[in-house]
Amino acid sequence: MGCAAAGGSPTSAALGETLQVATDGHLPVSDFGPAIHGMLIGGVGILHVFVAQFAVGSGALLLYLQARADSAHGDANGTDAALCRRFLDGFFPFLVLVSFVFGALTGVGMWLTAIQVSAPTIGLMVREFHWLWAAEWCFFLLEVVAGYLFYRFRRRVSPSTRLALLALYAVASWMSLFLINGILSWQLTPGEWLQSRAVWDGFFNPSFWPSLVYRTLVSWTLAALAATLVVHLMPEFDREARRALQNRFAPFFAPTLLMPLVGLWYLAVIPADSRSWLLGGSIAMTMFLGIAVAASTVLGLFAAVGRLWQGLTFDRSTTLLLLALAFAATGAGEFVREGVRKPFTVRNVLYSNAIAPAEVARLREVGSVTDDPYPLRGAPLPTDELTLGAKVFRAQCRVCHSIDGANGVLHLTGTWTPGQIRMNVAKLQRTKPFMPPFAGTPQELEALTQWLLWLRSERPARWREGPPEPGNLAEIAAWLTEAGTEPGSVHAEHGGPR
Repeated sequence: MGCAAAGGSPTSAALGETLQVATDGHLPVSDFGPAIHGMLIGGVGILHVFVAQFAVGSGALLLYLQARADSAHGDANGTDAALCRRFLDGFFPFLVLVSFVFGALTGVGMWLTAIQVSAPTIGLMVREFHWLWAAEWCFFLLEVVAGYLFYRFRRRVSPSTRLALLALYAVASWMSLFLINGILSWQLTPGEWLQSRAVWDGFFNPSFWPSLVYRTLVSWTLAALAATLVVHLMPEFDREARRALQNRFAPFFAPTLLMPLVGLWYLAVIPADSRSWLLGGSIAMTMFLGIAVAASTVLGLFAAVGRLWQGLTFDRSTTLLLLALAFAATGAGEFVREGVRKPFTVRNVLYSNAIAPAEVARLREVGSVTDDPYPLRGAPLPTDELTLGAKVFRAQCRVCHSIDGANGVLHLTGTWTPGQIRMNVAKLQRTKPFMPPFAGTPQELEALTQWLLWLRSERPARWREGPPEPGNLAEIAAWLTEAGTEPGSVHAEHGGPR
């Protein structure tokens, strides 16, 4: 496992001198070979988000069913109440297994992978919102305790106690979503926090409410789909009972009708450059947005039109298909949510490679890996310059790129001449505005160029010795000056470096 240097001790001028956004020194970052860090955290994150939102929606659904059973409205002989209680008692063990076990494991996995990907980002999030993280943990603890008590004693306690336990579970699970949503949405739209550094300015940021409403609607839909599937897996229910229960779940499909409007609301409040990535500025993000919209549309048509309007019931195969579409929409949506932050992990505070915007100018003077203490993985490279280039790649590029695997730099630069490599990397944020500016010296950029050329030449045992050509360094220095140190979005708005 290799190690990368991540960050220095930067402060952002826009935040004032007191805001430290990274730790002193270099942090080791894991190397995952042909995979990129985003694949790891994305895989774990999509599973966790899907399960967590199912758990939140299930809390609301079960509370609704218990309240319906207790009221027995329009149910003179009590069959509807008995049906709801039987389903509750059979569904909750499934919820415990999925949410408390699998959800907890993927939650721990999220923290582990996030620290591997960008420890400075996680450090900033914890430092700025530590009391909110603590509150979220308390609500999660309440969720687990209430859920376990209901699971253990559900057949022994009174209906009012069952209702109270389910209410605690539903409120606690949604409050976890409420708190985490505020912190995650802050990464894209920190809003007034950039000036005030006030916790609530960061928490109730511009994208907080559309994101929260959308996630809540999604959670209700996932709960209804999961409940429909579980009904088909419970042998004690005959066909009529399954139809009756699906009718009880029907109100939780209604939110799919609101999702397009909430999605447009979210698009309207995110930064203009982020919106442009989705609307054609980045092919990958536009494609994943299309997948999310298409999957959600098909799901909405089945759930809202078929279930609510036509009164259709879903068999097991149809339900599995709709859950697969919901998973596809969740995965694509999470890719979009992560992608629109580019080139930042926290907008205007930390770039995706954990370098602060205010540090770029300094690193262009002193170098990004000058004091990197970690050795490279594998055999020594033929020259010191190649070693320097490999370290620069590890520090500035490795978080999003592999060498020749996923998003590999050899594939991306395969047709570039040496001069094009130098110019395109020097003007990186101008060439590709969703990437951060190069944050190193001309010597480091030349070393990176030579390292790429050496890799392209199939890693020969001997390579060019001696110092870089002065003409190449002068060209690189001029291109770096022309590109400036601001992110690409600033150039798009103002027409050049400031």
